[in-house]
Amino acid sequence: QVQLVESGGGLVQAGGSLRLSCVASGRTFSSYAMGWFRQVPGKEREFVAAVSWGGGSTYYADSVKGRFAISRDNAKNTVYLQMSSLKPEDTAVYYCAADSRDRTAQSMGVKGYDGRRYWGKGTLVTVSS
Repeated sequence: QVQLVESGGGLVQAGGSLRLSCVASGRTFSSYAMGWFRQVPGKEREFVAAVSWGGGSTYYADSVKGRFAISRDNAKNTVYLQMSSLKPEDTAVYYCAADSRDRTAQSMGVKGYDGRRYWGKGTLVTVSS
């Protein structure tokens, strides 16, 4: 299995930028498709972005398309989420997730997945207006 640790969250003004990182340990990092999700208290966890195991394919939620960019560095066992033009509605706890390598980036955005998915503990992003 894999352990995931997120970092990079914090307080930022609307219009600002943040970069989140998620470092994986355990099994070989390239064995996993990786994604970012977010959750606001009282609401369901929602998909944000995903990247295929090799980094060649990415997929985004419509709400972040054009503002966020996901990338990965398999040599560093790390996946990133570069967030720009942040809005107050982006405020949430952001979670890193790992799915098996055969999962596509787009498939990670589909609700109701009941397979094995590993989660980090999350990092809080707060965007002030």
